[in-house]
Amino acid sequence: MSEHRHLLSILVDNSPGELARIVGLFSGRGFNIDSLSVNTTMDQDRSRVVLTTRGDDRVIEQITKQLNKLVRVYKVLHLQGSAHFERELLLATVRAAGPNGREEIERLVRLCNGRIVAFARDLFTVEVTGTEAEINNFLEMARPLGVRNMVRSAPIAITKPAEAEQNGAESAA
Repeated sequence: MSEHRHLLSILVDNSPGELARIVGLFSGRGFNIDSLSVNTTMDQDRSRVVLTTRGDDRVIEQITKQLNKLVRVYKVLHLQGSAHFERELLLATVRAAGPNGREEIERLVRLCNGRIVAFARDLFTVEVTGTEAEINNFLEMARPLGVRNMVRSAPIAITKPAEAEQNGAESAA
């Protein structure tokens, strides 16, 4: 099987050292973390780690089993397919060159459901939120205008509610 991108959501104790233990597990076994996002949950005693890594299905199964063995890990989800929502945030400074530069940037930002957060002379700072593909698409379209600087977040993700939850029934989880 080929190596491809995998997204893992890991619920852990919100305490010092938990992230280091997870990262240590990956590095100790020679696995790479491509991106990483961590924040507290609605329960201040828990944090959610969302990370992307690459590997075949066997490697991901091994990683998941090892994560589940860590004492203060409560749940590991391998998020796949359409069963989850996933978003990234991009902040980019784009140059508005030429007589139609401003209009071109405004059109592109509207097209990509972004917004302009600041501007000065011929530079615009824009914010775009979307999937990895949508962010990559925006950057590709903005490249000819002149992307001067950019930073993007790691993906964050959440599972989609089950049909029973959407209809008001309580979840068994």
